Amino acid sequence: MRKLFYFIFLVGFISVAQQKVTANLKDATALKANRIFGVDTFGTLYFSTDDNTFNKKTKDTTITYTNFQLSEITSANAFNSLKINLFYEDFNTVVILDNRLAEIFKIDFNTTQPYKNVSFISTGFDNTLWLFNQDLQQLELYDYKTNKTRLKTVPIQSQILDLKSDYNYCYMLTQNYLYVYSYFGSLISKHKNNGYERLAFSKAHLVLKKDNQLFMLPKNKTDILPITHPNLLIKQFLVTNETLYIYDDEILRQYQLKIE
Repeated sequence: MRKLFYFIFLVGFISVAQQKVTANLKDATALKANRIFGVDTFGTLYFSTDDNTFNKKTKDTTITYTNFQLSEITSANAFNSLKINLFYEDFNTVVILDNRLAEIFKIDFNTTQPYKNVSFISTGFDNTLWLFNQDLQQLELYDYKTNKTRLKTVPIQSQILDLKSDYNYCYMLTQNYLYVYSYFGSLISKHKNNGYERLAFSKAHLVLKKDNQLFMLPKNKTDILPITHPNLLIKQFLVTNETLYIYDDEILRQYQLKIE
């Protein structure tokens, strides 16, 4: 019985060890952008240009939003296309846009009570934002309509590097760990950070960047797998479902991710 147990364990271990992820080129598009913030399932591009203009580009049209009172856009999240959030870290401010890029809400954390010094923002469910309070070193789920904090995590003991979320999960990358939270703030899992610097997230997978190499944490899995891809300069990377996007200043390349 013991031999059988070890045999099954060994077979399972070998199976996991042999598993890999490949990225196969599907398409490439010429694009000049300062930052690319997202690509949705319909191919709509969300990006900024050097004049800090936020762009929503479809196959047929491009619409823009510019706020001359605020400086460079630090981050943008278009996961919910009806409530796109733009974060201006220099002004500690978030602007919420609708799908026509009309301003529908503005949160100036310098004037909210209590004051919040925010360094990262991502979309939550309903009228909420996940935000990292730099002074308290805590991740918060903030309701911007009521100016109420629905929940807080325990203080984080290492520098935060990146934050991404959707309606169900929030992923926070710090120098020491990758934390995965549920939509009501429970810690689901915690992974040691082995040199990862940035992350991208979609419904299917989480992608992590270390130097010029990419790794993937598949949905509902615990093992982080290396992605085999061409040796390109990765200025930015995004993931939409099972499609990986890599941007290098002039070309946005689209790859199909496949677990083998």
